[in-house]
Amino acid sequence: MRVAILGCGYVGLELGRQLSSDHDVVGVRRSQEGIAAIERAGFDAVQADITDERDLSAVPDVDAVVFAASSGGRGADAARDIYVTGQQISVDHFGGRADPPDRYVYTSSTGVYGDHGGDWVDEETSLDPQTEKTAVLAEAERVALERPREFGVDGTVARFAGLYGPDRYRLERYIDGPVTEGYLNMVHRDDAAGAVAHLLVGDHARGETVLVVDDEPVSKWAFADWLAAQCGVSEPRKQTKEERLADPDLSEAARRRIETSKRCSNEKLRGLGYEFAYPTFRDGYEAVIKSYSGESEK
Repeated sequence: MRVAILGCGYVGLELGRQLSSDHDVVGVRRSQEGIAAIERAGFDAVQADITDERDLSAVPDVDAVVFAASSGGRGADAARDIYVTGQQISVDHFGGRADPPDRYVYTSSTGVYGDHGGDWVDEETSLDPQTEKTAVLAEAERVALERPREFGVDGTVARFAGLYGPDRYRLERYIDGPVTEGYLNMVHRDDAAGAVAHLLVGDHARGETVLVVDDEPVSKWAFADWLAAQCGVSEPRKQTKEERLADPDLSEAARRRIETSKRCSNEKLRGLGYEFAYPTFRDGYEAVIKSYSGESEK
């Protein structure tokens, strides 16, 4: 199988590493630094702007396209440029080729659910995005599922929970506090990439959405206390949602994120046969806790 990973960043690099031992993989990034990162990861790289159809012509024909680009944490307008417009350009370009891909995968976010009062959500749950940016992500999911059909290509949405892993453990955020109440839905970077690889290699979920989240949503307060105990430090200060929302400097987007609460189910992904490298946060944080504890003892 030949796979192109557009916007080959945090998850894309790991996906390429996992696939490249048995498949032909090309990573696509705009910057020279991004190209160097792909080359260090050990697979082919093409320097191109994924929102520029002329640039995309440099990418070879492939069997599957994975759209894993990031808007870099910027606002709704930047998100629309990448996730909606960029996807439309990418789908039209690859779908219009003489030898189009067979599969198209878009990596989305569980932010599209909005608030469900702490209840469980799955692929059948109605979406209710609460911010301009998450509304863009919901629109982007529709693009990923509907537009490829115009070219006879099967689209898939891999809806990621909160990503963590190397360079994104954010220990200090939870150890130092204050920690606002609510649920954490997480997935380790290696499992986010592993799930996409599983969907492609196993030929799963054509035309469908799959939630990519680990086995155990956890209360932020419980997670922070567990992390503090494992690191041998005092439990951090806690904040209720009301206390956090009372901050007059809180942005509207942050306010809406705090007001949303849900627990995400991975029953569908498990049912498709995926086995997690890090089934829960306990497994995923083990190595970084050992490293933190070792540094603290020096």
